[in-house]
Amino acid sequence: MKKYLGQDFEVLASYGHVRDLVPKNGAVDPAKNFAMKYQLIPKNAKHVDAIVKAVAEADNIYLATDPDREGEAISWHLVQILDSKKLLKGKTAQRVVFHEITRNAVLEAIEHPREVSQSLVDAQQTRRALDYLVGFNLSPLLWKKIRRGLSAGRVQSPALRLICERENEIRAFVAQEYWSLHLDSHKGRQKFSARLIECDGKKLDQFDIANDATHQDVLARLANHPAIVGNIEKKKKTRNPAAPFTTSTLQQEGVRKLGMTTDRTMRTAQQLYEGVDIGQGTVGLITYMRTDAVVLANEAVAEIREYIGANFDADFLPKQPVTYKNKSKNAQEAHEAIRPTSILRTPESVKPFLTADQFKLYDLVWKRTLACQMAPAKFDTTSVDIGVGPGTFRATGQVQVFAGFLAVYEEDVDDAEDEDNAKLPLLETGEDLPIDKLYGEQHFTQPPPRFSEASLVKALEEFGIGRPSTYASIIFTLKDREYVTLDKKRFMPTDTGEIVNKFLTEHFAQYVDYNFTAKLEDQLDEIAGGQRAWIPVMEHFWHGFSKQIAEKETISRAEVTTESLDEACPKCGKPLMIRFGKRGRFIGCSGYPECDYTRNMNETAEQAAEPEEPEILEGRLCPDDGGQLVIKKGPYGKFIGCANYPKCKHIEPLEKPRDTGVTCPECKTGTLIERKSRYGKLFYSCNTYPKCKYATWNPPVAEPCPQCGWPILTIKTTKRRGTEKVCPQKECGYSEVITPPEEK
Repeated sequence: MKKYLGQDFEVLASYGHVRDLVPKNGAVDPAKNFAMKYQLIPKNAKHVDAIVKAVAEADNIYLATDPDREGEAISWHLVQILDSKKLLKGKTAQRVVFHEITRNAVLEAIEHPREVSQSLVDAQQTRRALDYLVGFNLSPLLWKKIRRGLSAGRVQSPALRLICERENEIRAFVAQEYWSLHLDSHKGRQKFSARLIECDGKKLDQFDIANDATHQDVLARLANHPAIVGNIEKKKKTRNPAAPFTTSTLQQEGVRKLGMTTDRTMRTAQQLYEGVDIGQGTVGLITYMRTDAVVLANEAVAEIREYIGANFDADFLPKQPVTYKNKSKNAQEAHEAIRPTSILRTPESVKPFLTADQFKLYDLVWKRTLACQMAPAKFDTTSVDIGVGPGTFRATGQVQVFAGFLAVYEEDVDDAEDEDNAKLPLLETGEDLPIDKLYGEQHFTQPPPRFSEASLVKALEEFGIGRPSTYASIIFTLKDREYVTLDKKRFMPTDTGEIVNKFLTEHFAQYVDYNFTAKLEDQLDEIAGGQRAWIPVMEHFWHGFSKQIAEKETISRAEVTTESLDEACPKCGKPLMIRFGKRGRFIGCSGYPECDYTRNMNETAEQAAEPEEPEILEGRLCPDDGGQLVIKKGPYGKFIGCANYPKCKHIEPLEKPRDTGVTCPECKTGTLIERKSRYGKLFYSCNTYPKCKYATWNPPVAEPCPQCGWPILTIKTTKRRGTEKVCPQKECGYSEVITPPEEK
């Protein structure tokens, strides 16, 4: 950017937010018009110091943070900091906005500065205050009623509800049988199939042939009748290209086509927006990636149309530019869709300068943008009815006669059935056809599919939960809190997630209601647009929310975490219950602690009663007392233990964990080994556990911290700061960047 602006300018980065609410109760004070207490974010203090030093020597200050609410708030916080240090006397601090980091966009923005928009800042502060008040009041309640360490969020919790409700639908689903009847025929060498759509003049519904007996009866009635071609209908069909990318659709296609997570998609898009050195200096390759808009700049459309005209036949270029309706509710944030800053930078031309992820995502954006201005695809469709006795079969075929935009790009969809693109031979009404095979196929209805990242993003957008820029962080939080797990790239709620959701939906239904959450988002948009004041929004929310928090303090933990079963304890006869413990849900006796009967959720009483003989490990003796080592089964699964238990309590994992070779910094005798939490999250702990209980989430490195001298550092990767070495001692705060986020 400095190259664009020249030697008179100094360009510094804030590295994201510079201030945040103090992380303790009272940071937002409802009694004082929701006054907020901010503090510098420790890791960004050095960047703020550099900005303060540069401002002291500057005449004019331009604030060019991201062109959205969060970016506006960062600019406002910087002004507040500079003003508190008396550095703005006699100087101007103005806001400049651009949606692509190119020479023209940057210079144009500098020519037209404006004041910081207080409306956008108010909207961001309202959002932050709401999230803070929900988190700091609801999370402690979860700690008391369920267990410590849990959290709830204004948008996180409705998203969790979506996943849990889908799981409940799947559990409650009862498969229903139905049959379809088919006719296989041919003409010449061309084979084709048709499906029974009508019998005895009645159009067949899905469950009209509900079982094998009905299927056999219909087949018998159709047998020994000739197949005669009836009505033939030919139509021309067109298919229009998808609109250019918004944040939401980019995330969905990143998941579907590229197999990226939403977080990885947005991280890579940020790198392409901020710029890559393509041999002629650093250039921003795409426009700003947080947008609801589907409109394109006139200059961009003209360039795209010129490119299509030069590289494709004339039929591929529509007579007029293709326009798309802008769905954004907030005019102030309704900038362009996500597109390449220049369509002339083809993916192949920039490939040598990009990482694998950057290239894949740029290729996707480039093709989608090019396709959106191309002519529709054209198809010839044919529908043929074939009469067989009392039944009518239908064969359909579709032939692409003009590729149009499909020559470049085709949008994926979730859980779609394959479109019938079969070709049909040339048939004539009244023509007799051979019956190669007349048969039925058994089907069963399927439960609704679990959410993938792409379909969850789509659902969040449809319900108005959060905004596109927050989807990746919502999903990250749900996984990080271990409320959900991914099974075959589909979300499944954990026991913890289901208990939290049950508590919130039963006791805070209004605040996890989809309409309530969407309405709150609309109010934030209205604040950003200057149509609504922020304090009344806060007051209305806080009045009801604080009252409900106070009311729910009286609920007992047992009400939240237990569920009665219509089954007697085989040990004492008292009723059994579903209970919730450190390892999730289990079945236990209501007479606890007098009766200690328990079993796993997926076990019957008979299975739990069957004793499991330990498996002897031949040639393996206990290192503690020389006893025989055996494979045992415990609450966490199978493990190796001493046969002399409980006299000897030696245990080992069944699978030997990976040893990092890094000496434990606490006991200095053991080494740190890689382990998994009960939900599959990796962490690193001392191999002498339980003698030494030292553990860290990040991979350790055998290097002492140069700042505090702690014996190890750890490797931490974040979307904003890339990969860095950090000191695991929180009070130290040392970090050293290894790989910046814009590099591989």
